[in-house]
Amino acid sequence: MQQLDLSRYACPLPLIKVKLWLKQAELGTEIIVLLTDPGSRQDIPKFLISTGQDVAELENSPLMLRIKVTKLTPHLSLTQHNTQFKGNNNL
Repeated sequence: MQQLDLSRYACPLPLIKVKLWLKQAELGTEIIVLLTDPGSRQDIPKFLISTGQDVAELENSPLMLRIKVTKLTPHLSLTQHNTQFKGNNNL
């Protein structure tokens, strides 16, 4: 299984790298993500869950968050999401 070590990066770079991974990964792909930045440790799992991905916590110590992510759904960019709902005034 591949590993995405983002432990040396601070927000927003880990989120950007996770979004790039989601964009290129095939459905069903699993990856281990390592995070140390406090903001990233909170934001990235929430973001992944909000996009329909499976997130399993493997380690949550004071120094490191290690999660396993399985891509379950296609990832829509904000541009694609806004285009999809363009003209719908009920949102």
